[in-house]
Amino acid sequence: MNKAAAYQTVDQKQVLVEQHAGLVKRIAHHMMARLPASVIVDDLIQSGMIGLLEAARNFDATKGASFETFAGIRIRGAMLDEIRRGDWAPRSVHKNSRMIADAIAQVEKETGRDARDSDVAEKLQVGLDEYHQMLNDVSSGKIIGIEDLGVTEDVLGGSEDADDEPYGEIEHGAFQDSLAAAIKTLPEREALTLSLYYDEELNLKEIGAVLNVSESRVSQIHSQAMHRLKGRMSSWQS
Repeated sequence: MNKAAAYQTVDQKQVLVEQHAGLVKRIAHHMMARLPASVIVDDLIQSGMIGLLEAARNFDATKGASFETFAGIRIRGAMLDEIRRGDWAPRSVHKNSRMIADAIAQVEKETGRDARDSDVAEKLQVGLDEYHQMLNDVSSGKIIGIEDLGVTEDVLGGSEDADDEPYGEIEHGAFQDSLAAAIKTLPEREALTLSLYYDEELNLKEIGAVLNVSESRVSQIHSQAMHRLKGRMSSWQS
């Protein structure tokens, strides 16, 4: 590559970063809707900008994905890494998260149907109110999102060398298909909550208005949906 072409490439990358700086802020504020007040939005934005810069460096338009889609995955990944490095959640919250996912999976295996809140509470040997509080604690104390299903970043977002690794492309496509299929199997209200949150990018308060429930209840529904998905996508977890 000659110097002129190299400089042009640098300029193009800079333009991509400048054009998508707003995407970083939008993702950061979207994440903040379900994080404790102790998390500082500027910290998320700073880590997200690093993800955006990496996306601009590694983006290959010949692979078919739009830059915004590619960058969004890298930005969220960088923010999640930052959050996990400064993990504030007590061990009990992580333990409860594992217990909830296991209980949902066990109930559904035993009954052959979607586990209801009351079923999971009974399996955990706690009252319904206590189970709902556990869901709230897990939701506010730890990111539980599509990006946190326990899969590797390469499976979720594709790797830089995907063109040289046909299997990686097949695996990525298979994961997306499995995820879409698993979401369709969720109880209707849980599937709608995920659609409104991730596709329509509504916050919890706005989703509550759509479902005619409290913001706290939306948090519980979202948390339970993600735990249910984790169980149904367990074969993809690393």
